[in-house]
Amino acid sequence: MLSLKKAKRAERVRYRLKKNNKDSLRLSVYKSSQYLYLQIIDDNKGQTVCSVSSLKKGDKGNGCNIKTAKELGSKIAEVAKSKNVESVYLDRGANIYHGIIKAIADEARAGGLRL
Repeated sequence: MLSLKKAKRAERVRYRLKKNNKDSLRLSVYKSSQYLYLQIIDDNKGQTVCSVSSLKKGDKGNGCNIKTAKELGSKIAEVAKSKNVESVYLDRGANIYHGIIKAIADEARAGGLRL
């Protein structure tokens, strides 16, 4: 569960993004202490189009690192392409855009997803 400050920050970021990108799909990133979760969400329909996580990977140890982030970024791009999704906007939540979040975005772009 997010702390109150992180929840408010994530809400503020999400509000601004939704206000400016009403017709686009959203690439939501959630980073816990051990795992990474990525979802492409259609807010108009209220549905998750596709999702990947480091939890499904099955490796023991910490799944929240840059190596895993790069793998998940390319994986979400290829899953999105199979669902005919070309363009999304990045919802980083309460996280700042560097390190793991930046690696996810760069690999998704390299995989053909337009952010």
